[in-house]
Amino acid sequence: MDPELLRDDDPDIALLTVLRDDGSADPATDPGMSSETLLRGYREMRRLRLLDARMILLQRQGRVGFYGAAHGQEAVPIATGLAVRPDDWVFPALREQSVMLVRGFPLTTFIAQVFGNAGDVLKGRQMPSHQSGRAVHQVSWSSCIGPQLPHAVGAAWAMRAKKTGAVAVAFSGDGATSQGDFHAAMNFAGVWRAPCVIVCQNNHWSISVPTSKQTASRTIAVKARAYGIPGVRVDGNDLLAVYGVLRDALDRARRGAGPTFVEAVTYRMGAHSTSDDPTRYRAQAEVDAWAKKDPLDRLRRHLVHLGLITDASDAALDRELTAEIAAAVDEVEKLPAPERESLLADVYAEPTWNLREQLGELRRAGPAPTHG
Repeated sequence: MDPELLRDDDPDIALLTVLRDDGSADPATDPGMSSETLLRGYREMRRLRLLDARMILLQRQGRVGFYGAAHGQEAVPIATGLAVRPDDWVFPALREQSVMLVRGFPLTTFIAQVFGNAGDVLKGRQMPSHQSGRAVHQVSWSSCIGPQLPHAVGAAWAMRAKKTGAVAVAFSGDGATSQGDFHAAMNFAGVWRAPCVIVCQNNHWSISVPTSKQTASRTIAVKARAYGIPGVRVDGNDLLAVYGVLRDALDRARRGAGPTFVEAVTYRMGAHSTSDDPTRYRAQAEVDAWAKKDPLDRLRRHLVHLGLITDASDAALDRELTAEIAAAVDEVEKLPAPERESLLADVYAEPTWNLREQLGELRRAGPAPTHG
């Protein structure tokens, strides 16, 4: 390939960053976020960090069955929640559920999904960490890698046909870019100029497979060229950079200019999920190196640089958030299991004869047995 086609300053090769090591922002790339928005993003990132830690503890105690934390990757979902409009639809992968919280989804209902009890809007039908909510336009992801991408592109195409002005935002990990669904989605989006933004959180590990072993592409963002889609490679541990890129991509889609593909370069600091032991496949030195790029620490340095937070305000914020999470967990854990009759709800708009028959049998059987 002609070297001129892969210049280091191309947006799908270069890494767009805003935050400097001293906490200042590069004026050439600074998206100009208000102090209010920056503080909101900081609060949401801190809450997510504390929430993930609490959920992992509950899983280790046997109180929930599974959890997938976003430790080290908080900047991308929180920036997304700040950038989208209420009518935009989000199609997450494993580490973007918190977009819902930024958009106003109740914390108790979010946690109830992890427990799968009566407080869960999904009625306990989906495995933990697969939250969704129509109220905040967020679709549940599938543990199968990649199918949310063509779903999002199809939804975007439908929204354009209905002239809603809304945009679909789809997420994947780096591993999903080696799946057929990724290529089908990118091709459809490029051909039909669907109003969507496709974001790859490149955290360098597809569970235990490093990115270098599943693609020979110089970057993941450069893959967009083959589909006629602009690609942008952004520092995924920089809230300001991610927000600016997503804001511009959403505006581009909304004005009819077509899709954008974003590679957010980040790192999964913890395990893939509570079912994983990362010490078996990656070196601690690698984790330690990325810890120096922690997105929460970098945003904190920026806010200190701006004079917006202090050690005292941080301590007060952590007390507030810890109490909020503890109260929500306490409330949710007291809820009963979903009603057995909910098994047959939401299958069809109108229950069919055989479902009505089964419901009658279920009612005649009496209450479910309890096990103490």
